[in-house]
Amino acid sequence: MRRVLPIFLLLGSGLFVLSAPKPNIIIYFTDDMGLGDTSVYQDWCGNSDDVQLHTPNMQRLANMGIRFTDAHSPHSRCSTSRYALMTGRYCWRSSLKHWVLFGVQCDPLIEKDRPTLATFLRQSGYRTGMVGKWHLGLRYRKTDGTVSDGWDDADLTKGIADGPNNHGFDFFYGISRSHPTSGPDGMKRNTPDQSIGPGWIRNSHILGATSPTSKKLDGSYVLKGIGPKLHRASLEFLRRTNKEGNPFFLYFASPSNHTPHTPCVAIAGQKVTSASKFVSGKKTGLKRLDFVYENDVQLGLILDYLERHEDPRNPGHKLIENTLVIFASDNGSENRSKTYTGPLRSNKGSTYDGGHRTPFFASWPAGKIGDGNAKTPGQTSRRLLALNDLFATFGEIIGKPLPDLAKGEKGAEDSHSQLAALRGEKTSPRAPVFPNDHNEASKKKSDKRAVVAVRSNATPIPGQWKLFLDHRFAYNGDLHPIELYNLAIDQKEQRNRLADPNAKPALDFLLKEAIKAKGDGGSTR
Repeated sequence: MRRVLPIFLLLGSGLFVLSAPKPNIIIYFTDDMGLGDTSVYQDWCGNSDDVQLHTPNMQRLANMGIRFTDAHSPHSRCSTSRYALMTGRYCWRSSLKHWVLFGVQCDPLIEKDRPTLATFLRQSGYRTGMVGKWHLGLRYRKTDGTVSDGWDDADLTKGIADGPNNHGFDFFYGISRSHPTSGPDGMKRNTPDQSIGPGWIRNSHILGATSPTSKKLDGSYVLKGIGPKLHRASLEFLRRTNKEGNPFFLYFASPSNHTPHTPCVAIAGQKVTSASKFVSGKKTGLKRLDFVYENDVQLGLILDYLERHEDPRNPGHKLIENTLVIFASDNGSENRSKTYTGPLRSNKGSTYDGGHRTPFFASWPAGKIGDGNAKTPGQTSRRLLALNDLFATFGEIIGKPLPDLAKGEKGAEDSHSQLAALRGEKTSPRAPVFPNDHNEASKKKSDKRAVVAVRSNATPIPGQWKLFLDHRFAYNGDLHPIELYNLAIDQKEQRNRLADPNAKPALDFLLKEAIKAKGDGGSTR
C-alpha cells in the first residue's frame, strides 16, 4: 500500500507542513441530551452515583481526548441546531427563525447554493455519509416526477426531490425527521409502538413506508428496530470507504433520546433494553435512560471498528489514530431535571443554558486532540464553543479556506475555528455565541416568539455575560434587551442584572456585538 507523504507549502517566507493523510471525521450527534445524561460530566453536574447514568463508551472517548464544559448548540431545537451544524450559520439568519420543521415533508431548510460540511469536505476528496435523522426538510415526488404538495399526492416509488444527497452526502440511510412524528398522521401516531410513517430512505429511494391508505411499501418502520438498522448502515459506509482508501466523513445523527422512549432490545448482540445502570451499579429501570444508553452502545461499536481496523492510508496503524471523533447533542434534555440537565436552568426549547449547553467531547490522537488513552482521564476545557464552529475547524484541519464573504461567497458566516482549543492550547476568547429559541418570549399572539441570547466571556468587566434580546432581533435586527446574567457567579440564571448600573459596561458591549453580528452581511468572523 502506498504511503501518503507530507505536503510542503510555501507561505510568505516560511515553510509549513500539512500533516498527511487528512483525518477521517465522525460526528456522533444525539437528540435531546443534557450534560447530566452522561457520566462524562458527573463531576461537573454534581450528580450522585445513585442517579448518574453510567455511559462507559462516552467516558472512553472523553478520556481519549478532551471535553468541553461550555459548549453550545446554537439553537435549542432539532431543525435549527442541525442547520447551524451543517452550514456554520445561525438559523435565525434563515427562513426558520425558531421552532422546528413539521410534517412528513417540508420545504428544505438548507438553500440549494449554500455550502454544507458535506459539500465542503467532499470537495477536498472525502467520501461523505450520513446515517440517521435528517430533519432539515425534504420533498417527495408525484407519479409524473414533479414535486408533490404533501403526503396525499406523493408517489413513494419515486425518489425524493431534496435530501442529504442534494447537500453533499454520497451516502444516506435514515429517516426524514424525529421518528415519533414521522407518520402521515403526525402526533396521532406518537406512541412507543409506532409502525406507520414514511420510514426508511436510502440515498433518494424510499425503502419502507406505510400508511392507512393504499400507500404501502412494507411494514419495516418500527421504532424499536431503528437502532440496529442505523448500526448496520454505519458499518456499511465505513467498510466501503475503508476499502476504497479515501478519507471519510460520517455524520451519525441518532434519533435516540427523543420521545417516545423506545430503545431497541439489542445492537450487534449488545443488550440495550433494561441494560442501563447508574454509576453505583444499580439498574435504572427507566426506558428513557435505556434510550440514552443506546447511544453509548452505538458509539462504542463505532470506536471498536476504528480500533480493530487498519488505516489503508497508513499501513501498520489503526483507523482510530487518524480519526477525529466528536460527540455532541442538538439541544438539552427534553426533561427538566438536575439529573439530566445538571446545574442549569430550564431544558430543551429554552434560551436559558439548560436548553442549549450540551455535551461536547472529542478525540484525534494523530492531531494532538488527546492522547488516545482511554485508561487515563482526558483534558477539560472551559472555552466557549458552538456547534457552528465545526465548519471553520474542519477547514483549518484540512487546509481549505472558508468562503470569502467579502467577495460575496456564501458559507460558514458564523463559524470560528476551535482547533487550538481542541488541542488544549491557550487561545484568545471566542467572539460571542448567539443561541436562540422561543420559550422565554412573550405569549402574546402578536409576538413571533423568538429570543436570541448574546453570550460572551470577553466583556470589559469580568464574568461570563449573557444578554437576552426579544424576537425583533431575529426578524429585523432591532435591539430590545429583556434579561442580563453573569453566569460566572449566577450559573442558574436567577438574577437579572439588566437594571444594574455596575453591569452596564457588559450590556453596552453585548449590544455592540449584536449590532456587529446582524450587519456586514451577517458575519461574526
